[in-house]
Amino acid sequence: MARPTKWRRIEYVPTSNHFIPKGGGKFLENQLKLEEIEAIRLKDIEGLEQSECANRMEVSRPTFQRILNEARKKIADSIINGKAIRIGGGNFTRNICQAICIDCNTIWNESYENMSKIGKGEFICPQCGSSEVYCQSKGNGQFCNGNCNRRGRNL
Repeated sequence: MARPTKWRRIEYVPTSNHFIPKGGGKFLENQLKLEEIEAIRLKDIEGLEQSECANRMEVSRPTFQRILNEARKKIADSIINGKAIRIGGGNFTRNICQAICIDCNTIWNESYENMSKIGKGEFICPQCGSSEVYCQSKGNGQFCNGNCNRRGRNL
């Protein structure tokens, strides 16, 4: 049985989700996943080294290379063969919260998807097992910006 795909961290979601070649009619299309767009953005737009890109997306360097190669292949196919590009889907997370345990004061980074379990009794501190866990982010450059379920607690 294959391992589940690890969430890829992205920082940017494009405002446009469809590019169509000039001219009317129906076009075949390629779907670019959001993590593929992020890989292109980090490597080709920001000009970062591959290892830095992989760190920012929280994947291994070989995984980053596979994501980047797939994105470039789809973009090249669209340009060469006149195909539309649809952007969407993928296996990604956008929000990273800084979690804090009230009982043991442990602080760690956690994905929004996991932080949304706070208040439902499904999320516990990895250090002491307490369910008194809250989001510490106050919108100060963190990805969360208060979008997670804080249970009304402002730390």
